[in-house]
Amino acid sequence: MRLFLSFMLIGCIALMSACGQTNTASPNATASGKIKVTTTIGMITDVVNQVGGTHVEVTGLMKAGVDPHLYKASQGDIAKLDKADIIFYNGLHLEGKMIEIFENMGKKKPTVAVSDNIDRAKLRSGAEMETEFDPHIWFDVRLWMTAAESIRDTLVKHDPAHAEEYRSNADAYLKQLQQLHNEVAEKIKTIPEQSRVLVTAHDAFGYFGDAYGMKVMGLQGISTASEAGTKDVIDLRDYLVANKIKAVFIESSVPRKAIDAVIQGAKEKGQDLKIGGELFSDAMGEAGTPEGTYIGMVRHNVDTIVGALK
Repeated sequence: MRLFLSFMLIGCIALMSACGQTNTASPNATASGKIKVTTTIGMITDVVNQVGGTHVEVTGLMKAGVDPHLYKASQGDIAKLDKADIIFYNGLHLEGKMIEIFENMGKKKPTVAVSDNIDRAKLRSGAEMETEFDPHIWFDVRLWMTAAESIRDTLVKHDPAHAEEYRSNADAYLKQLQQLHNEVAEKIKTIPEQSRVLVTAHDAFGYFGDAYGMKVMGLQGISTASEAGTKDVIDLRDYLVANKIKAVFIESSVPRKAIDAVIQGAKEKGQDLKIGGELFSDAMGEAGTPEGTYIGMVRHNVDTIVGALK
């Protein structure tokens, strides 16, 4: 009997010990141990992968060449958002047709606009698209660093077990972004000052112009939902001819019809205006290419601009 009671006592102690152990897994972790994250634009998808590393499973809704201004979520997208532990989106009305979805998702899970922590005094006006601010914040690398910090802080809060790794990954990535900012500034300085005019299909590059000293002119407004009229084409053509600008640029996510009209109009005025190359504006390049990362996209744009205008 004493032996039986001893075994019972040992068993109870073992059971109590097991029950007292703390589960260190994140409450948001999947069976694989990863946090499920759903993002909108590719630039955010890339940052989440950089900061989250092996602890996140990221699903991006918008692929290469997709225009976020006009994007409408499909039923499949709703399902991806619903299954996510965390949702990251740009905000500032970039994903204008999805605002109601984010508001609803925010009632039941972390749904974070990466632009929320950016000082509003540093944002450009969005009056042309009837919003308070211009949403294209990734074109100023310093502003995008703040977005990366917001992603880091959100992951730390919701998965504290891996907080140090998120902070370490973010520190390394932020250093790369600071180097990128310096690199862009130096490369733009190699363009003759009078030639630092960036002409694109829509006015997505305003932050880029402000940050790196270029005059930016877009045929459409900040949102691609607006259209360029005949007067816009004529006014831009006349400016380019008068200032002997050598090149204009097309965008991967915007039709080139209006830009072609400007080129033809300049030709009729005796100005040989060429297409300087294709820039990535509201979407990155294909996955698996250098342009399919935020840093690679920015480098491609800068090298293309410098090569055409220098």
